[in-house]
Amino acid sequence: MKLKELLQGLDVLQMHADPELEIAGVSHDSRKVSQGDLFVAISGFAADGHKYIPMAQEKGAAAILCERAPEEGQYILVKDTRLALAQVGANWFGHPAEKMTMIGITGTNGKTTSTYLLKHILEKKRGAKVGLVGTIQNMIGDEVLETERTTPESFELQELFRKMLDEGCTHVIMEVSSHALVLSRVAGVRFQTALFTNLSQDHLDFHKTMEEYRKAKSLLFSVADHGVINMDDETAPAMIREAKCPVLTYSAGKTKADLMASEIDLEPRMVRFAASCGEETAQMQLHIPGAFSVYNALGVCGMALTLGLSLAEIADALSDATGVRGRAEVVPTPGKDYTVLVDYSHTPDSLENILTTVREFCTGRVIAVFGCGGDRDPIKRPIMGDVGARLADLVVVTSDNPRTEDPMKIIAQVEEGVKGKGTPYEVIENRREAIRWAMDHAAAGDVIVLAGKGHETYQEIGHEKFHLDDREEVIIHLKESE
Repeated sequence: MKLKELLQGLDVLQMHADPELEIAGVSHDSRKVSQGDLFVAISGFAADGHKYIPMAQEKGAAAILCERAPEEGQYILVKDTRLALAQVGANWFGHPAEKMTMIGITGTNGKTTSTYLLKHILEKKRGAKVGLVGTIQNMIGDEVLETERTTPESFELQELFRKMLDEGCTHVIMEVSSHALVLSRVAGVRFQTALFTNLSQDHLDFHKTMEEYRKAKSLLFSVADHGVINMDDETAPAMIREAKCPVLTYSAGKTKADLMASEIDLEPRMVRFAASCGEETAQMQLHIPGAFSVYNALGVCGMALTLGLSLAEIADALSDATGVRGRAEVVPTPGKDYTVLVDYSHTPDSLENILTTVREFCTGRVIAVFGCGGDRDPIKRPIMGDVGARLADLVVVTSDNPRTEDPMKIIAQVEEGVKGKGTPYEVIENRREAIRWAMDHAAAGDVIVLAGKGHETYQEIGHEKFHLDDREEVIIHLKESE
């Protein structure tokens, strides 16, 4: 591609390069530069890419896109190379996002589950092939791609869009992080609809204040055709005020909104509620327990409505949706009158969230089975124990991923937070045995929460990973008990 084609749409301050120059590739990592590449020097937080311009030139970079002119060689000067990289990426890959329906989801919680639920609805009701960009993984239809961060760097994101388009995707659903919005990773992408789930304290090492964090989230609604906003979140008025698009609001009955939930029924294995928007009402059923599932379902309903689906279509699709593997996942226990949930909660906050959620619908005891990972922050271990003792009726302290630490040492630190709270507890180092013990001691109406491993199918001991899947262990023990 010629340099002049690659630079289309950029606000160039100085052009000290031949516009007819043939560019072989684009890189923003000097270690990956090849002969004939355009090197984009990014002013990062850990390192300034401008320092590596000589290295890129030595490796054969044909030209440099930068904010400060190099001492020699061909270069293009712009005010913001992060922003420029996004445009260069779109140009290089042929603007793939413009040829698909782009859907963005932002907020502190609920993003991942919401992407999966909407993907299921679009596949079932529109026959769409959906690309998914998310925290756990990226997907092209049913194909799973590994991911390192919630939203990739802009050039890699455009490359992913190109692959999705080439493989027939009609829609792309993205978790759009606040970092991605501030750091221009999604610059130039126009979203047909965008969802704001909620805002709670997170990422303040980057944003410094909650207001800056909120403003970062609000940027999504300046590049969207439709907005869907949780009216029950206290930041909703500010988000709506700053939105540059029409907004559909939703509420679980706490305030007046365009889309309302009523007749909410929280059960151990699902939630049921009536959803109303305008003159239309439909009975919703989602097999993911907890009040947060009502909010996730409402947000997804709002997005689907802006995409032209009816509440009746949405209700039908959600009735057999399963959500995200390892996130408040119900493991079938046929013939048993207790419930087993698998959840990835491995921090004090996340453990508190899932146990509090279970409290909402549990008619018996809450039984928490959890541990802490080795070679990680030891300070949280007694805090996790305290959370379990406060919010569960019975605690089973076991191993998570001990890695190179002594499992019993980790367990003893967790146990410090459990002791003296008056909550009965057991210490069972072997996780398989701990799961079996909890199931054997569960009674009618109890909910067992297997916390910490979630979607993981291994246990890391020493430097090795051994197969261990909490779901499988439940199923195996049920068969053993027949």
